[in-house]
Amino acid sequence: MLHNEQDKIQADHPEAQVSQDVKTDFKSAVGMDGKSLDAIFGVKLEVRVVLGRSRMPISELLNLTKGSVIELDRRVGEPVDIMINDRMVARGDLVRVQGDMLGVALREIVKDFVSEI
Repeated sequence: MLHNEQDKIQADHPEAQVSQDVKTDFKSAVGMDGKSLDAIFGVKLEVRVVLGRSRMPISELLNLTKGSVIELDRRVGEPVDIMINDRMVARGDLVRVQGDMLGVALREIVKDFVSEI
């Protein structure tokens, strides 16, 4: 049985095995207590806000035109999902910022987001 995500990745992709030396070097770079993260602060991550989802047959998809409305699985006022690199990390509420711009006010952080190295 696989114990964590890294084991699953390594089982699915043996060519992507991470050596113990690399893990040790990373732990040294960030500090064993995780407080010294200077080495990774500049890493850019893809952040997406998911308003909702919908499923439809290809025939319906091909009939969409300008002005078509796609019904989502969320109601007005329900929290949106905040995804980082395709992993849900938080939920939040849509808010207006700087005139007509949208933002997200964090409502909750997903517990399983932070995993141990």
